Amino acid sequence: MTDDPGRPPLQPLQPAPIRRPSLRFMFSHPAHVIALGFGSGLSPVAPGTVGTLWAWLAFIVMRPVLTDLHWALLLSLGTLVGWWACTVTARHMAVADPGAIVWDEVIAFWLVLWLVTPTGLWGQLAAFALFRFFDAVKPGPVAWADGLFKGRTGQPVGWAQGFGILFDDLVAALCTLLVLALWSWR
Repeated sequence: MTDDPGRPPLQPLQPAPIRRPSLRFMFSHPAHVIALGFGSGLSPVAPGTVGTLWAWLAFIVMRPVLTDLHWALLLSLGTLVGWWACTVTARHMAVADPGAIVWDEVIAFWLVLWLVTPTGLWGQLAAFALFRFFDAVKPGPVAWADGLFKGRTGQPVGWAQGFGILFDDLVAALCTLLVLALWSWR
């Protein structure tokens, strides 16, 4: 409503229409390329799993040339840049935690692989299966982490929601590492 009788009443803000990810969308902003896992998040089926598989492949390619210091820097900077990229992309898609955003899986699974290395294929496969279980099913602490930064429907996506996209996957990574540590300790 306005106090000026000559002006129309103010309309409530309408949420932005949800944008579907596509190649055009991905290449429309550098944040989209990162958040969508360099295209792995565009998978029409199980984008989180495809993003995790992409992370695994990228880890195998990068592992021989990166030292532990490089990995620590990559994970630290990747988390900060990912926070920005996930926030911007979720904002542009008008969804608080779109399934197409897979940078959270990438960073979290790189962390798992870095910390369990040197392990062979079976150890990495176990890490993959556990991580996907914790990320998809969201038991206990992962469900808590997932709900901690959720925005309300129709609310604009902010930095807290962008961090929340990453946070639950980092908790899933920690749960994966805990199970693997307990398994190897037995």
